[in-house]
Amino acid sequence: MRVFVLQRVTAVALVVFLTLHMIVVHYPPGHLDFSRVMVRLANPVWKVIDILFLLSVLVHALAGAYAVLIDAERIMPYKRILAWGAIALGVVAFIYGTITIINFKVLV
Repeated sequence: MRVFVLQRVTAVALVVFLTLHMIVVHYPPGHLDFSRVMVRLANPVWKVIDILFLLSVLVHALAGAYAVLIDAERIMPYKRILAWGAIALGVVAFIYGTITIINFKVLV
């Protein structure tokens, strides 16, 4: 039941973050280039928003993949290994993505 609730909570977060992302990144007036992305990521608020977006995507995707895998009866003996593998993969991806977002600096 926890995976089901986690999927629903992260789905709502993804709708909010994806809408914000599309409005700010993909539909701004004028030409979008890397310098505008750098300026946006210089703001700590946007870094936090992007990190929360990353966390929502990872939790939603890994919980969904785990839910699909445990539906197969042949997988049941490996349920605990799969869960810890998904958690480890998620932690590594989150750390790597967070370091990438934090290290963006505006080069003037």
